[in-house]
Amino acid sequence: MRTSLARSRQRALCGVVLLLAPALLCRAQDVTLKVDVKLVNVFANVTDQNGAIVGGLSREDFALTEDGRPQKIAVFQRESELPLNITIAIDTSDSVYKDRALERDASKRFAHALLRPQDQMSVFEFATFVTERTAFTNSLKQIERGLDSLRGGDATALYDAIYLASQRLGQKQGRKILVLVSDGGDTAKSTTYPQALEQALRNEVMIYSIIDVPIEASAGRDIGGEHALITLAEQTGGKSFYADQGGLDKAFAKVSDDLRTQYLLGYYPQNQEPGANFHRIRVTIPRAAPGQYDISYRTGYYAEPAASRP
Repeated sequence: MRTSLARSRQRALCGVVLLLAPALLCRAQDVTLKVDVKLVNVFANVTDQNGAIVGGLSREDFALTEDGRPQKIAVFQRESELPLNITIAIDTSDSVYKDRALERDASKRFAHALLRPQDQMSVFEFATFVTERTAFTNSLKQIERGLDSLRGGDATALYDAIYLASQRLGQKQGRKILVLVSDGGDTAKSTTYPQALEQALRNEVMIYSIIDVPIEASAGRDIGGEHALITLAEQTGGKSFYADQGGLDKAFAKVSDDLRTQYLLGYYPQNQEPGANFHRIRVTIPRAAPGQYDISYRTGYYAEPAASRP
């Protein structure tokens, strides 16, 4: 009798579970949908026709689209207080040997002028190989020791440096900045330009290129390398500066000004392009006249995980 009663209760319970299963599944799906919607952060800098930084803009001044679809700006900040995570990657190949001491000393002054208690910096050098001289730290003494330990080599592993530094920066929270000091050109031929750019975009890294070129008429000048440094900066929301236009200190000062005056635009993607792996972002200031402002921001982001590198 007890066995029969237990079986009846079990069958009734199974029936209740089956009846409730669709509702439970729907609720689980609802929760999953809410969790999967990721806030996309876009840092932007605005300058006028003369290159002067434009501050004081409001949320209402900006418009943002993803894959051509308008998006609502859910988060807006001026002069973000988010921590800065900065990697200085210095080219120490033979082609820039003459400027190594200048690069080292200017980098030290940049660190002293920029770092706040909540910020961190690491030091990379790249020549034939890429070497992390100082891991992320807020200690100016450790940063200086790393800069003093620069050695050098024959080749230029520029894209390896971008790839590896972007991976390290991707592990940090806050703003992720890669400052490249190089004359351009990659002679190591390990990582490619598309691989380096993809890694920077995947890890939300903004690249600032300080281009230290030889004499303009020099036969050793790598115009293609310079173009790559400029394009990397444009695609990731950073900027590029020539070191010969006022010296390295002036170039570093421009980077510092940029980082202090960024706008943060955050949005939750709506009506996404079905099946798209890369989502293209566009930021505008609708009320501005054509050519009135120049806006720097990352061009997009990847929705799917990266394939493993061979």
